[in-house]
Amino acid sequence: MADQLSDDELSAALAGDPSGFSAVYTVMSPAVLGYFRAKGVDDAEALTQDVFVDVLPRLGGVTGGHKGLRTFIFSVAHARLVDHYRRTERAPHHTPYDPLTDDRLTLSAEDEALGSLGGLTHTLSLLNEEQREVLVLRIVADLAIDEVASIMGKSPGAIKQLQRRGLSALRELVTEKDHAAS
Repeated sequence: MADQLSDDELSAALAGDPSGFSAVYTVMSPAVLGYFRAKGVDDAEALTQDVFVDVLPRLGGVTGGHKGLRTFIFSVAHARLVDHYRRTERAPHHTPYDPLTDDRLTLSAEDEALGSLGGLTHTLSLLNEEQREVLVLRIVADLAIDEVASIMGKSPGAIKQLQRRGLSALRELVTEKDHAAS
């Protein structure tokens, strides 16, 4: 690999010949890659590829021979470096969650939801087993009366009666709880 393009390769590159561009890439990409690595870019290879994707369609407008080409490529590389750091600065910085250092004073949404379920579970436990089963299958599982009847081995009329009695008992329990709290 040569350290510099030959005059023929330079002419071919500036004329838009693919072999000329290939020569430009072969000779110049190691220097651009080294520039990005020296600047601390985490994915220097990808940024190098971006530079040459930008350079290819604009090679025809380069003037100044070898020095002009080198200046042009490194001006594109510098612009990509600036863009990279701007993107990096704007990206959010993620901090891993550590439950041992969590000093919040309010409950999380999950804790509140589980707490309210705990109260519901306690209230449902005060019903008899059949009423509780009917209400859970009807309300939580969202099953029809016929489906609940089939699951429990009872008639639809018996399921309706258990549901009515269970809801009535829940209403009384909640009312008692509200009166006791006030």
